[in-house]
Amino acid sequence: MKLWFDKRSKDPIYYAQMGYRNGKKVTTKNIKRIGKHSELLKICDDPLAYAKEEIRKLNEEYRSGKANVEFVIDFNERLRNNNEKTSHMITSNIGYLYLLSIYQKLELDSFFNKIKGDHKITYDPDMINRFLVMSRILDPRSKLGTFDHLDTYYEKPSFSYQNIHRFMKFVYPYYNEYITHLYKASNNIYKRDNRIIYYDCTNFSFESETYDEDYIDEVTNETSKGLRQYGPAKDHKPAPLVEMGLIMDKNSIPMTMCIEHGNKNEQLTAIPLEEELIKMTGNSKFIYVADGGLGSFNIRNFNAMGGRAFIVTQSIKKLSNTLKEAVFNDCDYHLLSNDLAISLEYMMSFDHQNSAYLDLYNDRAYKVVIADKMIDLGLEELAILKNGKTIKKKSKGLLRQRLIITYSRKVKEYQRYIRDRQIERAKRLLAINDPEQIKKGPNDIRRFLKRESKGEVKYYLDMEKIKEEEKYDGFYCIATNLEDDVRDILEVMSKRYHIEENFRILKTYFNTAPIYHFTPIKIKVHFLICFTALLIYRLIEVKLDENKTHITTSDLLETLRNMNIVNIHDHHYQALYNDSYTLKALEEVFHLNLNRKYYLPKDLNRLCKNLNKKYSHTTI
Repeated sequence: MKLWFDKRSKDPIYYAQMGYRNGKKVTTKNIKRIGKHSELLKICDDPLAYAKEEIRKLNEEYRSGKANVEFVIDFNERLRNNNEKTSHMITSNIGYLYLLSIYQKLELDSFFNKIKGDHKITYDPDMINRFLVMSRILDPRSKLGTFDHLDTYYEKPSFSYQNIHRFMKFVYPYYNEYITHLYKASNNIYKRDNRIIYYDCTNFSFESETYDEDYIDEVTNETSKGLRQYGPAKDHKPAPLVEMGLIMDKNSIPMTMCIEHGNKNEQLTAIPLEEELIKMTGNSKFIYVADGGLGSFNIRNFNAMGGRAFIVTQSIKKLSNTLKEAVFNDCDYHLLSNDLAISLEYMMSFDHQNSAYLDLYNDRAYKVVIADKMIDLGLEELAILKNGKTIKKKSKGLLRQRLIITYSRKVKEYQRYIRDRQIERAKRLLAINDPEQIKKGPNDIRRFLKRESKGEVKYYLDMEKIKEEEKYDGFYCIATNLEDDVRDILEVMSKRYHIEENFRILKTYFNTAPIYHFTPIKIKVHFLICFTALLIYRLIEVKLDENKTHITTSDLLETLRNMNIVNIHDHHYQALYNDSYTLKALEEVFHLNLNRKYYLPKDLNRLCKNLNKKYSHTTI
């Protein structure tokens, strides 16, 4: 602060004046009236010296974080006219600075500088990528919607809407390099554990009424499969889809992904993506974990070589009759808690409502069955017949695996409860003339209805179907080639739901779909942005968990989205949010001092500058 007065006046008024930079604007403002020269003569002999002393005291208070300022409020003052069609909020979000502290540690600015090379681009690709990622987490919109709301962030980034699309075309050729860079750079934030990988697939829909036709090159006759295709969707929405395959590590942090056309068999995506993962990490020894749909024998065979292993769910219904007999044979079952022998018959018949059996009700019985399988190695070998002739025959190899079967009375009662409700609904459908007018699904209640073809068309409950399903209640099976303890294997498998949680975050909180792009380039870069957003979120989550603080997704995102500030008379900013358990947890990890009520522009500018430049000189 400095002293200001009109030197030409015979009786000047002394003011404390402050000059500061607020964004791109430099402003000076009188913030306190010290007094008129004639007034000050009544209390001192030298008004000028008195005023200078007051300025010194104010500066000392200011440096200590306090300021005694005066503002004049004119309730008749009108809003400033910016000649725009609509009115905008004048608040600014600063919660994204927590995200920015992780983003900058990923050193993407160095990555873009590296791939920029001789490209003559007039925009900053890192800035565009940064705010597309931040917006995907805090305010997910279309690319145009994101561009229209860039002024809601404190830094007020400036780039054109056309540059967003130019950026997407620019980064697409480096799709794999981008993901590899994210993986390697994220190791500097949190040590990645890639000894266990989890894989799953999901679909995302488009706001489109048509699918993409195949493109045939007139010169080479090469066919390029259209990306957006109709395929099975959980929500049964009649819209084209794309398929995402996602691999995460042991700590639920995404490692890599692939985007395929919507009607591709998901089993065909696993091995190619694993091969890319091996190139990316340099580690070919890991445990592959997936559900039954991504556990074909080809996938199991691939992960039974090179020091790898697999743990996949196995449908008991699809087992051979011999293995089914082994599952239901009431011998060799043990309690999971203490390894004591237990009878299936006893597990199925004890009074589960008796509190004396509560521990047993919450326990599980298990047994291990060897299920090695001969497989075709894709090679040929010479064989000599009894008559002395030599023939070529396919080489066979042994895929070693064992089945771990568990039985839970608690799961059985839950499954019976669900089925009983479905049967009641099926009974109500018997009043309908044609219950098969809607296609049956594996979990559709119409699977319990059977049609009598003789004479008049009638429907009745298929009791044989119901009894057949009841046989499998409470049973669960996984296949693995590991020889580890059963409890350790089941513990690894129990964390598979985290990958479903990653999909839920993408779909529910980041609004990854519906997608409005229609070219394969922009579609894949859109998912690249969403993948980066998911990685940043998960890294924040593990840092919080590392600090023994668990915050739910909704609580964390709501807190960051609500961290808005408002400009007060161009002098300082005031927080429009309150303190919370989540904010305290973030501050304990990141130490950005964003839990204050008031902020000076220079302090926020310095914080942004430090976050943006702290990692900008790192060389990859």
